[in-house]
Amino acid sequence: MQTLYHLAQVNIAKALAPLDKPVMQGFVDQLDHINQLADKSEGFVWRLQTEEGDATALQPFDDPLIIMNLSVWSSFDALKSYVYSGDHLSIMKQKKNWFEKPTEAILALWWLPVGQLPTPESARAMLEKLRRDGPSQEVFTFAKPYLMLETSEVTEVAEG
Repeated sequence: MQTLYHLAQVNIAKALAPLDKPVMQGFVDQLDHINQLADKSEGFVWRLQTEEGDATALQPFDDPLIIMNLSVWSSFDALKSYVYSGDHLSIMKQKKNWFEKPTEAILALWWLPVGQLPTPESARAMLEKLRRDGPSQEVFTFAKPYLMLETSEVTEVAEG
């Protein structure tokens, strides 16, 4: 059966300082490696990037310290596997060294038809919708996922 949808994800973080400051060096030093790891991961489809190979130069928010990661994956499980294992997980455990502790949702997931790519503007809108309305079939989180079925129906994953 042909896959009809891909999973888009956006996550943001507010850096403790501009990326060229010493406090951010540990993060900057690992950025190329972690992006290459994503690019080679099973289920990876696309990520937002400039000619430099990452998206840190983009400013989708008014605050220049907020950076955005935006990507597309073939499935919920493929993204979850990448996020919560290996080198990516190790770096996530260090995020307090480089980023402010969030006070609201910083990650949003949603389904897109295969071939469609999210924009920074659409990603920001989805994150704002999640913050405003909470998880739903339209936009959700790892903690409260909605899986896309091959029939184009969306179903909530039972907790347990």
